[in-house]
Order: sequence, then C-alpha cells, then structure tokens
Amino acid sequence: MRLSTKITLILFLSGIFLFSTCSKFVDYPIEPQIEYNNFLLEFNQETGITERGVLFISYTDGDGDLGLRSRDTFPPFNYGSEYYYNMVIDYYEKQNGKWELVPLVFPNPGTGEDDTLTFSVRIPYLTPLGGNQSIKGVIQDTMFLYNPLSDFDTIKFSVYIIDRALHKSNTVETPEIVRISK
Repeated sequence: MRLSTKITLILFLSGIFLFSTCSKFVDYPIEPQIEYNNFLLEFNQETGITERGVLFISYTDGDGDLGLRSRDTFPPFNYGSEYYYNMVIDYYEKQNGKWELVPLVFPNPGTGEDDTLTFSVRIPYLTPLGGNQSIKGVIQDTMFLYNPLSDFDTIKFSVYIIDRALHKSNTVETPEIVRISK
C-alpha cells in the first residue's frame, strides 16, 4: 500500500469518526495515548514468504495536534531530527530466546556504504476543524517484514507517537509475530 493510499485511508477513517461524533464532546489528555489493536500477516503464495504485515494502533489526543503536513520539515521536524518521524517503530527479533533491538542496516552496492532503513513513519495532519479538538481514531500501517539477512523468524514491534507539541505517547508492543519463509 503506497504512502498516499495510507494517508487517504487515515484521513477518511478520521473523517468518518469526526462526523459520527459531532454532538459528543469528549475530553482526552493532551498527551497522545495509543493502544495496540491488531497485526495482520500477509502471506505471498507465490514466494512462500510472509512478506508484509499490517499494524493497527488506536489513538486519542485531547488537543488534536497529531500529524504533520508535508511542508513540516523545519526544526524540530527536520530530516535527521528525533522528531522527523512522529510514529516511531522499533523492530525486535527473538534471538536465542531473548528480544534484541535490531537496526536495519543493508549494504548499498551503488555507494559501497551501508543504508539504514526504518519502520518509523510520518502520520499526516489530523487536526479537526471546529471547536472541539479532541480526536480519536485508528492508524493502519503496512510494513514489509521479510528480512533476507536474518536467520530469525520471530519478531515484534514497539510503537509510540509524538504530537506537534512534542508530547510523547505511551509505548505499546505487538505480541510475537512468527514470519513464515522458505
């Protein structure tokens, strides 16, 4: 699923929620709160590999300052900053019975240097128009899971989000995920 499709889906789901709750005013804390909902594996019949997965995280935010616009690239949201990604996702592998945080570093044959990949993403701007700024919704993120450089098949993710006031949410983890591969 392309990033633009994800953004459209998130905005559509947020819009449906906002229209269905127009008459209700709910107070949430100004710090975002998240909850793990689900993780769906997508098995590719042709390759025999679980190549992708879809993570579902629900969120609330009392002042509705979640998400960034594409033009939000000045400090503190500049590339390379700890706030560039507002949904931070860490990847873990179960190695010899212990969970290990795994940096995703791959050799780049074109440059001869290593490239670092990340599962972290930038949530699009979600602030509602109108009086009550409290928001609630579900974020869906599709991830490529297949790591040809790993010998381990059991993984998990930890996730937190950051709003524009730099409030950090709680951290949630997925249960263990067992990838199927040849």
